[in-house]
This record gives sequence, structure tokens and C-alpha cells, in this order.
Amino acid sequence: MYASKRSVVLSLAPLLCALSAFPQAAVASLDHANQFGDATMTSEKQIFAMPNFPKPGEESKIQPLDEKLRSSKPADFNRDIYYRNKLEFSLDVGWLPINIPFPLDVFVGDVYNTYPLKYTLVPILASLRWHMNDVGGPWILRGNFDLTLTGSVTAIPKGPETRYFSYIMGIRRNFVPRHLRTAPYFDIRLGAGNIDAKGPAGVLYAQGQDLTFTVNIGSGVRYNFSPRYSISAGLNFMHISNLDMSEGNGKPNWGIRNYGINVYGPMIGIDMKLGKRNRHSEQ
Repeated sequence: MYASKRSVVLSLAPLLCALSAFPQAAVASLDHANQFGDATMTSEKQIFAMPNFPKPGEESKIQPLDEKLRSSKPADFNRDIYYRNKLEFSLDVGWLPINIPFPLDVFVGDVYNTYPLKYTLVPILASLRWHMNDVGGPWILRGNFDLTLTGSVTAIPKGPETRYFSYIMGIRRNFVPRHLRTAPYFDIRLGAGNIDAKGPAGVLYAQGQDLTFTVNIGSGVRYNFSPRYSISAGLNFMHISNLDMSEGNGKPNWGIRNYGINVYGPMIGIDMKLGKRNRHSEQ
């Protein structure tokens, strides 16, 4: 009996040892798993913590720069149209049927009136324009100057003479508003020319000699399609006379009286930039 009990106890001993070892292995494996999970969570936290977003206080520092960029004004494209040393070719045609007294008659002692003989002139002007400076000046006077050299052929459909050839030169002021394609202008040109005078043939109120001098004063508006092409429209006054040279040396009844021509009317024209260089290459 004792021997059988002892054999039962001895047979159960390995089973008890296995059962006692099992919890320790399970706990160890669970501890190892927990350590692995903690390491994984730590690495994930490190990965997701890498992006550094700006704090609310830092956003206020960046915002003024963004507002400054949004509020910056666009560049004035007119600075690519009117600039120093730009060369242009222009062709203008006028119709001048309105006869008026010479505006300076009151300063030279002549009677301020017109004559019975009326003229209509049709000038065709081919000009070279040299822009002398960049756009500048305050507010309404903002603009630039161009020097204008002009060769002119003038038809005379109404009047005793038939044609007039002249060379004139002068200054134009371009008034250039910001960010607008239209620009008013004012110009004055002086020169000399040749007319087929009919005064020596006895035609009353006609011109006294072929050599004459001329004054052209114009004002209008120019419209720019691009830095290369533009059109213009306005009014032009034209004066032709020989400065009393046909009247001789001042003796009474000597020579032919100088009457002159004073007319004005509308004028239109086109302008084209010469050369391929732009404003940036001129600087």
C-alpha cells in the first residue's frame, strides 16, 4: 500500500513541476511582448512628432508678410512705353479747314482779323520721335518729353497755291497717367518750307514768296496698344508766312504784302517703335 502511494506521488511530480514552470514562462513572454509594444509605441510617437507646426503666436509673425505681398501694387506698364532713348516713327494726317487770325497778331502790332481768301490744308507729316527722358513728375504733370523731327508734304485743296513742303522740329510733352493706355499730349514745332506762291502773280491775299516759315501747335490723346504700336487723335494749328520778307526793305508800295495762312482742324496718326531693344536693354 505504501509503495503504491509512493509511486503515484513520484508519477505526479513531473506534472507538478511542469505546471509550476508554465506561469513563469507565460509571464516572461507577456513581459517581453509588453516591452516590444512599448518600444513600438515610442517609435510611432517619435515619427508622428517630427512635423513642427507653427504655434499661434508664430502665425501672427508670418501674416504681415503675406498681407504685404497681397497689397503690393502692380508695375506701371507705361514705363515700358515712355522711356529714355526710345525711337519711334510716326505718320500723321490732318484736315485743317478752319481759318482764324494769327494768335500773335496782338503782340506784333497787326490787326487781329482774317482775310476774304480762305484756305484748307491737308498736311501729311512723317516724324522721328526721340524720347528724351523716363516718365517722371508730380500727379497731373507726370510724363516725359520727346524731340520730334518732321518732314511734311501739305496739299492745298482750297486756296490759290497747291502744295507746301516743309521741315519742322520741336518738342512734345506726353502726360502719362499710371496704369492707363491713354495719354494726353501737347506739342509745338517750328520750321521752314517752300510754297508755290501766287502773290507775285497778282493774286490778292495769296502768299508773297516761295520761302516761308511755319509754326505747328497740336494737342490730343494717344492710345497705346502695346510698347510698339499706338494711335493718336487731336487738333492741330498751322501757321505759314514769310515774316514780311516779301514786303522788301520797308519802303511804301514796295514788294508784295505778307498775309500768311492760319488754319486748324483735326489730325490723326499712328506711331511705331523702331528697333528691337526694349526698355530693360536701354538701362
